[in-house]
Amino acid sequence: MRSFFSKYKFFGVTLLALSTVIIYLFYNALQPKKILPIFQPSMVSQELVDSTLHYKKKYHTIADFELINQNGQKITQKDYTNKIYVADFFFTTCPTICPIMTKNMAEIQGSILDDQDVLLLSHSVTPVIDSVPQLKKYALEKGVMDSKWNLVTGDKKQIYELARKSYLAVKNDGDGGPYDMIHTENFILVDKERRIRGFYDGTNKEEIQKLLEDLEILKAGYAE
Repeated sequence: MRSFFSKYKFFGVTLLALSTVIIYLFYNALQPKKILPIFQPSMVSQELVDSTLHYKKKYHTIADFELINQNGQKITQKDYTNKIYVADFFFTTCPTICPIMTKNMAEIQGSILDDQDVLLLSHSVTPVIDSVPQLKKYALEKGVMDSKWNLVTGDKKQIYELARKSYLAVKNDGDGGPYDMIHTENFILVDKERRIRGFYDGTNKEEIQKLLEDLEILKAGYAE
């Protein structure tokens, strides 16, 4: 009897391993694929959305823009064509949440250095203060890589309209007038079709990890 089992031991181990692989493949095939939501204005808290968009339920995308980055270069939506990107709003003299957000954005930058499909975009909410030289100084201090991350300044009203009507990311604190000020910790994940796929607290490490996980889910959808 012992010689019988010894004779067929290899066959048994092979059969067990093969069965395990087949069960694993079947299990994975039966699992629903993770898909990120496509956020519309009607899905977001109304305090973060311009009143003209409260009931918009489909076809929302990020509007065209024309701003200037830390190198004095014009940056438009064309620079993000066919790219996934993470956007936020900040200002270089902010003493509270912005340093944390910038540090966490730099962590995201480190995770996408070799990924040609993903970029970053940070909008200054105090563009008069955040001139090109000021943005460049900040970029050098914070380790911003020009090929991956644009810090942009420009027309204040345009930036504020993007924040409220495109990115759905900030409470209504004016339309970009001289004394208006918006402040938000939101990071926004945007897909290649300019649609919003996620909102994250840019000051929270767990939320940053969730963003990176969602980024992989989004990329996997394009790989299919």
